[in-house]
Amino acid sequence: MTRSVTGTPVRAAGVSFRAHPRGVIVVLALLIAVAGLAVLALFTGDFHLTLDQLVNTLNGEGTGGQEYVVYDLRLPRLAVAILVGAALGVSGAIFQSLSRNPLGSPDLIGFSSGSATGAILVLIVFGGGVAQIALGSIVGGIVAAVLVYGLAYRTGVQGYRLILIGIGVTAVLGSLNTYMLTRAGLRQAQAAQVWLVGSLNGRGWSEVVPMAIALGVLLPAAVVLGRKLNLLEMGDETATMLGVRVEPARLTLVVVSVALTAVATATAGPITFVALAAPQLARRLAGSAGPALLPAAAMGSALLLGGDVLSQRVFGQNALPVGVATAALGGVYLAWLLASEWRRR
Repeated sequence: MTRSVTGTPVRAAGVSFRAHPRGVIVVLALLIAVAGLAVLALFTGDFHLTLDQLVNTLNGEGTGGQEYVVYDLRLPRLAVAILVGAALGVSGAIFQSLSRNPLGSPDLIGFSSGSATGAILVLIVFGGGVAQIALGSIVGGIVAAVLVYGLAYRTGVQGYRLILIGIGVTAVLGSLNTYMLTRAGLRQAQAAQVWLVGSLNGRGWSEVVPMAIALGVLLPAAVVLGRKLNLLEMGDETATMLGVRVEPARLTLVVVSVALTAVATATAGPITFVALAAPQLARRLAGSAGPALLPAAAMGSALLLGGDVLSQRVFGQNALPVGVATAALGGVYLAWLLASEWRRR
């Protein structure tokens, strides 16, 4: 695939970037798909609403039961799905671009596992509540990122080394998580296992607000750094000649990506494969070999919300956590990706 170098120059708030028409169309199409899935999620389910009832409820003219279902159950759940999906999509796009490898995903190179380790430690060892578990998840993701980055650093960080060390750290943390579960009490182990699956069940406005604030800060930062990301993809020497301070830029991008993964994991648990698949699907649709951060964000939202709607509606009373659905679909996608990479080489 060739890199798209054309585009319309855009300048806003002192920041200039190029808007590619095809990428803009892809983002708009994905946002329309997200809006359609959101409407479907709002009026279907165990408590079915007609479209008229949904519109009346959103206008403040619904019954108490309808308002409870829409405002307290369904709206915050779909908002969390959209926000978490966008965060994972952008995080995956950054890491795949930095590593120049389609396997450069946070859930494959240790960062999601580190978040899970931090959450399990708080839950099992310290008996923390929801807020403490979220904080432990963020700290665990950051510690894992520092560990992987530090071990991969040898007068710079190369993509293949980052991935190999990340896979090793993932294996070690996975073993540690399993050990902690075997040593925990039954109720603690059950609670930890439910969190580890990755789920949107029970998510409310208390999760939506901090996730929205974090994404509101981190997504613009990622977009602003996108130009440096494009240059880093050309190689360290080329980026240096074009005026990029390679290691500070790479470290800043890693910090933004880890922060996105950590807050997403703290909000919904370690939901796998969205960060792997969303950036690559977005690149293909946008026709760009670059990171395509905004298409990746929109694709991540569409994938996670679509997976949640699918897991709730298809299985009826035996609805699956969204993490199970994304893992099943992502496993198939990973097998296809590895097979296609092998055939291409």
